[in-house]
Amino acid sequence: MRTPLISMNRRFRLHSGPRSGAGDNLLAAALMVASMAAFVFNDTAIKLVTQTLPLSEGIALRGIAVTAILWVIAQRDGGVVWWPKGRRDRLMLSLRTVAEVSSTLVYLLALQLMSLGQLSAVMQATPLLIMLAAAVVFRERLGWRRLSAVGVGLAGVLLILRPGTGAFDASALLAVVAVVLIVVRDLASRGFTPAVRSSTVAFYAALAVTLGAPLTGELGDWRWPTGGEVMGLAVSTVFLTIGYLTAVAVMRVGEVGFVSPFRYSALIFAFLVDLAVFGVWPAGWTWVGAGLVVAAGLYSIWREARLQDRSR
Repeated sequence: MRTPLISMNRRFRLHSGPRSGAGDNLLAAALMVASMAAFVFNDTAIKLVTQTLPLSEGIALRGIAVTAILWVIAQRDGGVVWWPKGRRDRLMLSLRTVAEVSSTLVYLLALQLMSLGQLSAVMQATPLLIMLAAAVVFRERLGWRRLSAVGVGLAGVLLILRPGTGAFDASALLAVVAVVLIVVRDLASRGFTPAVRSSTVAFYAALAVTLGAPLTGELGDWRWPTGGEVMGLAVSTVFLTIGYLTAVAVMRVGEVGFVSPFRYSALIFAFLVDLAVFGVWPAGWTWVGAGLVVAAGLYSIWREARLQDRSR
């Protein structure tokens, strides 16, 4: 699951001063659950479509639609900045765009080979690794408690993937690589100055992913999609857009500490979709590993909230 960087209507405001009210937090929680559901349904649609349509073609066709939507949003946000003026912003935009393309293509390749629930469980470790990487790169303080939580989360990932057994294959490596690339992408996002609009960053990312679709191969197998495939791509585009918009709205409505735990609702949707659509039920080790990852993530959120309360 990814956290986008696109702007919403100005009526959604970041609450950096007084705490959000109970109503705002409940709305934000509902938006977070909706966002996670939308991303899972998007993954489901693209996984179904690319069972018959070449993956590169599916990425390209969906990318054209998503890029067009983000272009419209960027125009409402003041227009796309075609090339940032500052050297740092240019470097960060280039790094983030490369990481976005790489992570998306690797993630979608893994999605073709792995069950949705198993892949989703691995991806839930991303926030823990971002926290660890931020401590290394930006020298952010990371106490032994949260560092231990990262270790528990990584142990959960190992239980899900089980290296050294028949359950560990190329798809498991793709999932790990996707997580690492997403960490690089999100760290690059922190390096932007306020002069770079989030809508511009999102537009570049969508455009680059669309242009990078041929990197997955299968160009010679492209064909005119069937009506069902077009419908599937349209569904994927709609849910991906909803996921982007609601994810941004979440952080502009409620408190991060209250809302963040609801991101793990993605696992519930992924497991249910796996069962209902693909007839797959997670193995016992996947449940145990996912539980460790979620527990570690929830503890990290709780610990961060306590540290912020003490600093006030």
